Amino acid sequence: MLQVKHLLAEKGHDVHTIGPDAPVLDAIRSMAERHIGALLVMRGDELVGIVSERDYARKVILLGRHSDDTPVNEIMSPNVLTVGPEDTVETCMRLCTDRRVRHLPVVESRKVVGLVSIGDLVKAVISEQSTQIEQLERYIAG
Repeated sequence: MLQVKHLLAEKGHDVHTIGPDAPVLDAIRSMAERHIGALLVMRGDELVGIVSERDYARKVILLGRHSDDTPVNEIMSPNVLTVGPEDTVETCMRLCTDRRVRHLPVVESRKVVGLVSIGDLVKAVISEQSTQIEQLERYIAG
């Protein structure tokens, strides 16, 4: 069974972060420059939240707030759902579906060691299924 640590070994352990007191504009700019949908909100080494494009749309745009004078901590999601390196891709997919989240920080010994997105998970499932299909086709062909 494919585990989160296998995904991170392939995609890398890079995590993009922002501080809780930074303006939302900085977060949105950082996400746009990196072509990503979320940033982990960190206070030093401590994970204190996650801020996403969805948070921006719902908590800034729709409420008529301003991106340059609203701090990230006012729109972030503070109760971050995390996974560990040993968790399976299947477990992560279930969490994303059941909790309606798109990003899962990977935490080991209380330290953030990576981030997996729903896109990473779907890509891994498709790759694993393709491999299984190829193996079955070779087996059937003899």
